[in-house]
Amino acid sequence: MGLSRMARIEGLHAEEINGQHNALPARDSLPLGYVASPYYPAPNGGFIASWETSYSKAAAIVQDMTLAEKVNLTSGTGYFMGLCVGNTGSALRFGIPNLCLQDSALGVANTDGNTAFPAGVTVGATWDKSLMYQRGVAIGAEDRGKGVNIHLGPTVGPLGRKPRAGRIWESFGADPALQAVGARQHIQGVQSQGVIATVKHFIGNEQETSRMATPLSRALSANIDDRTLHEIYLWPFAEAVRAGVGAVMTAYNEVNGSASHANSYMINNLLKDELGFQGFVMCDWLSQASGVAASIAGLDMAMPGDTMIPLLGTAYWAYELSAAVLNGSVPLSRLNDQVTRIVATWYQLGQDQNYPEPNFSSWTNDTTGPYYPGAVISPYGVVNQHVNVQADHENISRAVSRESITLLKNDNSTLPLSKTSSLALFGTDQAKNPNGINSCASRACDEGTLGMGWGSGTANYPYLNDPLTAIAQVVGNVQSYNTDTFPLTVDATPGEIAVVFVNADSGEGSNTVEGNAGDRTASGLYTWHNGDALVQKAAASYSTVVVVVHSVGPLVMESWINLSSVKAVLLAHLPGQEAGASLTDVMFGDYSPSGHLPYSVPVSESDYPASVGIASTILGQVQDTFSEGLYIDYRYLNKHSIAPRFPFGYGLSYTTFSYANASLMPLIPIASVQGPPPARAPKGPTPAYSNNIPPASEVAYPANLTRIDRYLYPYLDDPYTITNSTPYPYPDGYSTTPKPGPVAGGGLGGNDALWDTIFNASITVVNTGNATGRAVAQLYVQYPTGIAYDTPIIQLRDIAKTDELSPGTSQVLTMSLTRKDLSVWDIVQQNWIVPETGNPYQIWIGDSSGTLSTACSTDGSGCRSGQPSPVMN
Repeated sequence: MGLSRMARIEGLHAEEINGQHNALPARDSLPLGYVASPYYPAPNGGFIASWETSYSKAAAIVQDMTLAEKVNLTSGTGYFMGLCVGNTGSALRFGIPNLCLQDSALGVANTDGNTAFPAGVTVGATWDKSLMYQRGVAIGAEDRGKGVNIHLGPTVGPLGRKPRAGRIWESFGADPALQAVGARQHIQGVQSQGVIATVKHFIGNEQETSRMATPLSRALSANIDDRTLHEIYLWPFAEAVRAGVGAVMTAYNEVNGSASHANSYMINNLLKDELGFQGFVMCDWLSQASGVAASIAGLDMAMPGDTMIPLLGTAYWAYELSAAVLNGSVPLSRLNDQVTRIVATWYQLGQDQNYPEPNFSSWTNDTTGPYYPGAVISPYGVVNQHVNVQADHENISRAVSRESITLLKNDNSTLPLSKTSSLALFGTDQAKNPNGINSCASRACDEGTLGMGWGSGTANYPYLNDPLTAIAQVVGNVQSYNTDTFPLTVDATPGEIAVVFVNADSGEGSNTVEGNAGDRTASGLYTWHNGDALVQKAAASYSTVVVVVHSVGPLVMESWINLSSVKAVLLAHLPGQEAGASLTDVMFGDYSPSGHLPYSVPVSESDYPASVGIASTILGQVQDTFSEGLYIDYRYLNKHSIAPRFPFGYGLSYTTFSYANASLMPLIPIASVQGPPPARAPKGPTPAYSNNIPPASEVAYPANLTRIDRYLYPYLDDPYTITNSTPYPYPDGYSTTPKPGPVAGGGLGGNDALWDTIFNASITVVNTGNATGRAVAQLYVQYPTGIAYDTPIIQLRDIAKTDELSPGTSQVLTMSLTRKDLSVWDIVQQNWIVPETGNPYQIWIGDSSGTLSTACSTDGSGCRSGQPSPVMN
């Protein structure tokens, strides 16, 4: 390789400063006020009581591990160097196999016999905690059935700050509380099956453009102020930690000028100390750009193990991490904590008890093939056992897709359609991709019915029940025009109804589809394939038009939404494999639609602030400054009195509901919780090990090892020559003295008192219409007047959904407000504060952010219905 291994190791010392690597251009100057302060050392895990047993088990074996075994578990074996998307080394003496890490958040990727579940945005649109959990259970069961140890989901970043962002469809909606609910339910469902969940991408990953560093450019810097970080983007991660999530994946982008995977402020301070995260932190694939700097900044696992360019057999960790421990650059205590966190998580999820090994290959559908496809010469054998793990999961998949369908317009009660209707279907979105439902790798094309976006957040379809097939099974008189150009020869017959299918796609920046490099840079917030024109032309020919939309996120519908012929609009989001069946369930009235928008639908894209556009630059590093602060989506529109086309949380039904008899029950007097929460609990003990540097022989290549080319081993050819003669240039602020911990920490997700329930709110929902249906209740907080903090007019805090209610029946829904729900982040005190004021909070309950009319006061004066909305709608 030109240089001796020792020369490369010593060279690495000089290259790593503040988590950066000198192969990249220098970063541009940050805007004033944005900084990622150094925070060292990385806090040791094990100080939370609910993880104590797992850490004790882990410590009992880590203390006996060799250096090679420790490094093996923290380092990926290389891209294409194992059966899964990511693979660690093993510690077989202790029963720990190579750990399998696998996409995606909507199902097991790159395999067969799986379910292609609805996407995250579809799940968010259900506003149904139970369905969110059930979907997580099913995904976890399929992961376990395939032998996946670490599930790479859920996604809560991107959160939805930017409507054009490519991956917003992977997460649950444009609000931190809705994201938090979705994350908690998904994590608890997946981990109920013994699978380790991974919440991602930490943090500020709000666009695809310029997200990754290259040899010629730095990744964009997401510049986020402290309060916005806590109240918006960190909020769902805190909830994920509270739910016991086992792993966190860092983002590709930098945050406040420091690479996410080596950002000591974000990982050591916020995640591990303030939020008390006890699991392990991995980097996103091929984002690692430093070795020592990443380790001391809190990274625990390198994925997939390679340097920026894979398949060269080079790594920042693996054998380099062994060398860095031997020469003293990486403290042995840091490596011990890295591996202890991984092993403790393995125990915490019970993977020491009869956990299956991977039975599939991510790289081929053939039964036999190479075990290490990235190797020049690899051993061969059975790599796919074709295990079917679907069980009855099509039922939960269909239920989620159905319950998410959002009725935006229904003039003259056009829907539900009669099963004797005469229908003409338009648009290629009505039918499956004619080239094959999985013909486009990672779904990186927009051909046929859109059931998911593109990129690593996808899964193979086992089948795709498309709308055309499903509708034809219900209605006998169906004419299909499977084209996105309105035919010249169409002659609408009296009473015939046009159903127009349109869509809008996006995905990961690793692929460009129809000019859109992940983000919707070319298409904007409009339908693809001239869908808007197709609707307009259908509306000119038919007196009744129903529009069905499959979309990754918000669309501008102004060119057709108010046309008199457009009688009904169904937003079906991204429904996965059950696209057709779920649609016909609603379209023909077997179920009433009960989905609600997980984002606002604007009148114009210009209604949003310029700062949420896709940031780019011709030269230099992209500075993506979150200057809008707390004001994204409905928060921004409300602040500026901008009426959306459809507000956040909006959704119609075939029936009607009344919301009455609201009550707000205090469980803790509001006056007693003003100010900061009670002092945090002190940190508990963490595992202690010898800090003596192990003998070099522990990482010498075993004489009997048959090496696999390009496989990343922990071993060195010449470990005995390594010395610490070249001091490592640690970053400013580096220390090995443990910190006592932030005042806002103390438990999982932060100070345990933040999760004290202060109020329970209840409301009676009555079905006042003529059809059976389900209703959603949304609880928003309006902070008191006169406080010293600027706050959005209303902020979502909890949700609930009824069971199926037949006409005339009712159900009481209960939601809660915690101390954190009533707090703001104080940047001076560095703590959550319930503002002190003599004025009460107003707690609003309704079925969308734009239709709030029931207000409860925290001063004990009760709840009042028929109140004027606090916002324009």
